[in-house]
Amino acid sequence: MTERWALTATGAGGAHLAPLTPIGTPTAPALTEPDLVEAVRSRPHVTRWVWRSTAEIYPRLLAAGVRVSRCYDIEAAESLLLAHEGRLGEPRSAAAAYARLHNAPVPPDPPSRAAEPGSQSSLFEPPSGTDIPFEALLQVYAEQLRRHDATAHPGRMRLLTAAESAGMLIAAEMNRSGMPWRADVHRDVLHELLGERYAGGGEPRRLAELADEVSAAFGRRVRPDLPADVVKAFAQAGIKVKSTRRWELEELDHPAVQPLIQYKKLYRIWTAHGWSWLQDWVRDGRFRPEYQPGGTVSGRWTTNGGGALQIPKVIRQAVVADDGWRLVVADADQMEPRVLAAISRDAGLMEVAGHDGDLYTALSDRAFQGDRDHAKVALLGAIYGQTSGDGLKNLAALRRRFPLAVAYVDDAAKAGEEGRLVRTWLGRTSPPAAGSGDDDEAGIPQESDEQPSGDGDFTPGYASSNARARGRFTRNFVVQGSAADWALLFLAALRQSLTAAGLRAELVFFQHDEVMVHCPQEEAEAVVEAIRAAGERAGRTAFGETPVRFPFTTAIVERYSDAK
Repeated sequence: MTERWALTATGAGGAHLAPLTPIGTPTAPALTEPDLVEAVRSRPHVTRWVWRSTAEIYPRLLAAGVRVSRCYDIEAAESLLLAHEGRLGEPRSAAAAYARLHNAPVPPDPPSRAAEPGSQSSLFEPPSGTDIPFEALLQVYAEQLRRHDATAHPGRMRLLTAAESAGMLIAAEMNRSGMPWRADVHRDVLHELLGERYAGGGEPRRLAELADEVSAAFGRRVRPDLPADVVKAFAQAGIKVKSTRRWELEELDHPAVQPLIQYKKLYRIWTAHGWSWLQDWVRDGRFRPEYQPGGTVSGRWTTNGGGALQIPKVIRQAVVADDGWRLVVADADQMEPRVLAAISRDAGLMEVAGHDGDLYTALSDRAFQGDRDHAKVALLGAIYGQTSGDGLKNLAALRRRFPLAVAYVDDAAKAGEEGRLVRTWLGRTSPPAAGSGDDDEAGIPQESDEQPSGDGDFTPGYASSNARARGRFTRNFVVQGSAADWALLFLAALRQSLTAAGLRAELVFFQHDEVMVHCPQEEAEAVVEAIRAAGERAGRTAFGETPVRFPFTTAIVERYSDAK
């Protein structure tokens, strides 16, 4: 039986708390205790803590060795509910929710805070202006429960809020555990790639050599780290380029291209994961990024500093398990197509996705005369809206064989083009067509050196620029967002099973469809099985009983770089 308690921190390190009914009303007068940690530690029978913000409370508990099984994060819930009501971008703090409840002036959310490398101190202090009295918090919670009941699918929306809250716990725990990181290996890799460091923080030797090669190819001094300078140099050479992205440069016939591409690759490593990064972010053999669950509008995670979600493969050599331990790295196989099968209820596609083997091969055998490449292009084109050229012909074949699946994303695209909201299977909601906030609020990276592949988050600003672009956004949103919801449930199930089994294994990394567990060598096979079972359990929890399988490719390795 679920036992809920509400909890707030006091300025003196204590806590206000009270037991709650399922509808959010207290069953006894509120208590005040002098020590927040002991208030939680002494109540192991509590199965769900209701608090304003996990980031405020949970790191303090973890530092004292106290873990909780479940929580309800009021500010995470407020974000989901505001989006569901078409009000994404309005202030999400508990103080703002309380003000709206009483028709009072709504305070803005505090500005985003930069993560502090190598320190968790910032996580222990609530942002100024966000705290509210205990009685006010109870009112906000009760009203949120009522708002959940008012949604089209209350059970799904409650599940989404529970999953998002679980994600907040997991993010804090991964920050506490940290990813095992060998600074000596990292330094060796940097020296091999970049050469010697020069005094004064200038470019290392290899970058300086490549810059000289680029300049020699153009016949004048060119700064390869300045895109405008490179574009100008190409123009003077009679070549018009719009940007210095790698995929565009590779199409050019000029002797500066190869050293320029190599320079850009190494420059990114130097600036994003070089010696300064190592000094700032790695402490005591651990890299501890600050994860932001739901950092993008689709529900995918981001990080607040540290670049944890963009670790180059060559730098992954430094992610090394402790002595006697292993890294279990698992990738969900063709996650988004399998999610489309589950949410569309297309019988044919569910049957294709009902096996652990390669989904695109099975799809090609059904509808594309064994041509896996065409099958993959067709299915991803349906999800991402990339249907030019042969894509139209492939999509037509897909529509004939799997009409419900294609209709599902087509309907989402039409809704977006018409300015309507679309939702994931559990109820995560797309931004409105206008006034959806800027890209920075969505937490979506603004710069990429890779050719657009169609499988990234779309920015609300871009999606709002015209109807067709918004349709492409909502077409992808219903699949990518539902996949992100499934991933949260998978993480929660895996966390629960590892704890229930009494394993020492720790979740240390998560990115979209990949998870990493650090565990003693003798636990590795048990972790692999736990991952498999958690994937299947998440599928049933999210989508009900369907034939769709959610398999993983797993690797037990000593170094992260050996996993792929």
